[in-house]
Amino acid sequence: MNKPELLMPAGNIEKLKYGIKYGADAVYLGVVDFSLRAMRKGELITLDNLKLAIDTAKEMGAKAYLTLNIFAFNKDIKSLGNAMDKIVESNPDALIISDPGIMRLAQKYMPKTPIHVSTQANILNYEAVKFWQDMGATRCILARELPIKDVAEIKQKVPEMELECFIHGAQCVSFSGRCLLSDYMTNGERKANSGNCSQPCRWSYKLLEETRPNEYQEIVQDDKGTHILSTKDLCLVKHLKEMIDAGIDSFKVEGRTKSLYYVSATAKAYREAIDTVCANPDADMEPYFQELLKVGNRGYTTGFYLGEGYPPDGYSYDISKGLAGADFLFEVHSKNGNQYKIVTKNKFNKNEDIEIITPSEKFVTQVTEIQDEKGFDLDIANTNNELWVRFTREPEDFEYALARTVGIKGDIKESQICSCKD
Repeated sequence: MNKPELLMPAGNIEKLKYGIKYGADAVYLGVVDFSLRAMRKGELITLDNLKLAIDTAKEMGAKAYLTLNIFAFNKDIKSLGNAMDKIVESNPDALIISDPGIMRLAQKYMPKTPIHVSTQANILNYEAVKFWQDMGATRCILARELPIKDVAEIKQKVPEMELECFIHGAQCVSFSGRCLLSDYMTNGERKANSGNCSQPCRWSYKLLEETRPNEYQEIVQDDKGTHILSTKDLCLVKHLKEMIDAGIDSFKVEGRTKSLYYVSATAKAYREAIDTVCANPDADMEPYFQELLKVGNRGYTTGFYLGEGYPPDGYSYDISKGLAGADFLFEVHSKNGNQYKIVTKNKFNKNEDIEIITPSEKFVTQVTEIQDEKGFDLDIANTNNELWVRFTREPEDFEYALARTVGIKGDIKESQICSCKD
C-alpha cells in the first residue's frame, strides 16, 4: 500500500514547525495578499520572511507549498508581478494556483516549479484533470464534492497526475468555496475569494416577513437554533484505506487559521492513523477518531465522499464555533533541571490530572508544583501566564510538548458526530 503525503496548514511560522514535528510530510502556507486566508496572529508569513519559512520547513525534512490561489483582478496581477522576485528567491516546492492568469505568471518566472491546481478550480472529472495536465500542472487538488469512487476513476484515467484531497477540517457551504456571501454581507469589505471571509455561513438567521417589521421568527422551529448554512467539519480518518486504494497522493488538512494545538493534535492523529493503516489495512481507526474529538470541531461528517450526496445531518444547526473535547492547557517552552517553563492557555489546578502530548508521546501526569516568575508557589495556573512547573512524569521531547485536559468532555455529544459513518 502506497503511503500518501500528509499535508498540514502553516498559518504562521510557529504552526509550521509544530505541524512538521507532529508528523506532516509537507505544509502549505501563503502570504496575505495572494492566498485565501488572512492571518492575524503569531509570526505571520510575509514576503519578507517567506524564504525563512520555506527554508525552515525544508531543514526540518518537509516540503513547503506556497498558495497563490486568489481570483486575481488586474491590480492583483500587477502586485504579484512586483512580488515575484521574492517568491522566486523563496524557492517553494510547489505553487498552489486557481487563476489561469496567475498560472501564466508563475510559469514565466518559475518554469521549473511544480504547479498544484487549487480546489477553488472546482475539479470534478478526469477531462478537467487532463486539461490542467496539458497546461503544465503536476497535481490537482480535487473538489470536496467528489465521492471516493469518482476519485478512483480519475486516478485510473490520468494515473500520472498527482491527486490531492481534503480529509479533515471546516467546510464551506458554497461549491468548492466559490462564495460571494461574505462580500455581500460586508458591503465588499470582507471578500471571501481574496482571503478575508467573514464566515456568514456560521451566523444565526431569522425570518422577517415584509409586512410585519421587527417580528422575527426562527427559521428552524426547534431547540437546535438557526445556523442553517453552517456545515459540520470533514473527518475521513475512518476511511483512509478507501482513499489510499483510490490512489490519492496527498491528504490535506484544512486549518491555517486554527490554533497551534489544533494543528499539532490533528497532525499527530493522522500521522499515526496513516502509518497504522498502511501497515495493517484492517486496523481499527476508532482510536484516532476519538483523538480528533479532542480538537475543535462543529461535529464531524464524511461530506460527499461516501457517494450518497451530502448527508442530511451534515449541518451544525446548534453551534457556529467549534467545540473541543479537551481544553488546551499550556505549551512547554523550556527546561531548567526538572522545572519546565510553560505558557498557559486555560486554567488548571496543581495536582490535577493532565494529558501531555509530544510528537512521540501521549501520557497522563500531574503538575506537582506551580511557581510564578518570582518563585512564589501557586495552587492555580491562570490563563495567559508564564509559569514554572514540575511533573510526576516528564516529557522526553519537551520542546514541542503540549498539555490538555484528560478524556472527552460531555458536551461533545453523539448528535454532533453521528454523520461520520463507519
